[in-house]
Amino acid sequence: MSHTPHELAADFPQDVEKIHKLKISDPHFAKLAEEYHQANRAVHRAETGVEPMEELAEIALRKKRMHLKDEIASLLATS
Repeated sequence: MSHTPHELAADFPQDVEKIHKLKISDPHFAKLAEEYHQANRAVHRAETGVEPMEELAEIALRKKRMHLKDEIASLLATS
């Protein structure tokens, strides 16, 4: 289990500028990025024991984060 946050800029270093532009110009992308950030932070807090949660809840949150990341990756690929 990794205790490193999965920030979008770290996961998509080649698209940092594109992420910034899309957050400003595309409300849907901005919403996805914000939801990802919230889910990512919650997973990180659970992993590090700052805010422990039930295992099933953490798994569901990880799945949500993965789904959001897939959507973001798809939008980055088509932009």
